Amino acid sequence: MVGGMSNPSSQMSRPHAGRRNSDRPGAADAQAGLPLWKLSGARRARLRIRTLVYVRWLAVAGQLATVLIVAFGLGLPLPLVPCLTLIALLAFVNVLVSIAASGHQRQVTDGEATSQLAFDILQLSAMLYLTGGANNPFSLLIIAPVVLAAATLPLRHVIAMALLAIVCIIALSVYFLPLPAPEAQALPLPLVNRIGNVVSRILGIAFCAGYAWQAASEAARMELALDTTNAVLAREQRLSALGALAAAAAHELGTPLATISIVAKEMAREADDGPAREDADLLVSQAERCREILRRLTADPDATDDVHGQMSLNQLVAEAVAPHAREPAVRVEAVVSGAGPEDPPELRRLPEVLHALTSFVENAVDFARSEVLITARYDERYITVEVRDDGPGFAPEILAKLGEPYVTSRPGAENSRSGHIGMGLGFFIAKTLMERTGAQVTFKNGRAAGAVVTIRWRREALEAFQSAS
Repeated sequence: MVGGMSNPSSQMSRPHAGRRNSDRPGAADAQAGLPLWKLSGARRARLRIRTLVYVRWLAVAGQLATVLIVAFGLGLPLPLVPCLTLIALLAFVNVLVSIAASGHQRQVTDGEATSQLAFDILQLSAMLYLTGGANNPFSLLIIAPVVLAAATLPLRHVIAMALLAIVCIIALSVYFLPLPAPEAQALPLPLVNRIGNVVSRILGIAFCAGYAWQAASEAARMELALDTTNAVLAREQRLSALGALAAAAAHELGTPLATISIVAKEMAREADDGPAREDADLLVSQAERCREILRRLTADPDATDDVHGQMSLNQLVAEAVAPHAREPAVRVEAVVSGAGPEDPPELRRLPEVLHALTSFVENAVDFARSEVLITARYDERYITVEVRDDGPGFAPEILAKLGEPYVTSRPGAENSRSGHIGMGLGFFIAKTLMERTGAQVTFKNGRAAGAVVTIRWRREALEAFQSAS
């Protein structure tokens, strides 16, 4: 069935307080052995030449405007020629980079991006040396190349950029030309201010780089997890489409196959004993075999044509439970109840709901001690499905993180009844699929023991036929 089909990439692993697979030797190796879900694949995009060129032109314009305003607008003494020379050098390098690049859309390698950002840091440091060093308020701009590196480059390159910027800031606190001041007087700064400037710049580099790195890493990991969710959903939709195609084919082939069967039986009755009779009997038997195949196809509840595109709430729960009904170690029980005499509502058959609910049930079976209870309730406004087990429950330290990608304490499959290896994507995928149908998904631990997953929809989100009210 569509709802019961699963694979290791789409399975959940629930972090239980009583499960400590992640602490076992070899657990990390088990995870590393799955190249499909290697977290190194969740890398941020590389820098484009266009980005570096545009940012550097902004730096050229900003430095030139600042020098001209200070020198001519405010009348403060500046080493004008050296400053303009450094700005011209920055512009010249940018022109060379633009000419050398085959196109501004080309992505630069990590080493190329690192070398260009390092040049930007050194050029800015030279400008700061001429204009007051670390005491210059504009010295905080040295953080910008480091943040850009943190958002786009691997960690070792980010660390190199941060160390280079810190070394430059420390050097600029010792070696620098005086900060320009009126009447050619150096602006005196107390030692504590100078030390505070250096420390604040260093902390700014570390904090901003760390913040950018973490944000970019989380964004890349979330993108990979969303891609995985879309792949699972597309797979379930393809399977559902195959069911619809099978049902349609069975319907269309029924009439001509019945005609063939009737004609073959007439031929068998009229034919004399011999090869012709044998051929006619063969036609009859093969036609009957085809009709049996078509009967099985039309009886398949997973077909999603106009006839099978809906199911009752009872059927939804039954299909989610069916793959685990014969689990010898755990009793899986389902209960459907309503607020009145009304029959259970007819629902649209949604592959994502079947897949996600089956995954929740499978995860509960994996960790239950002896029992899993699936309770479906409905009233005039809501449909609620609750999956409860009597296992050790969710670990308190990560209960609040459930539903985020890569949250797991089961990288290996040692204690899993299903044998699935946990990558921490199952809860994320199932929760995302449910929420796409308008559901609210919550996770908690039961009062006595066990874990509880609750899914709630407004009735109109799932019902196949809307009531007149």
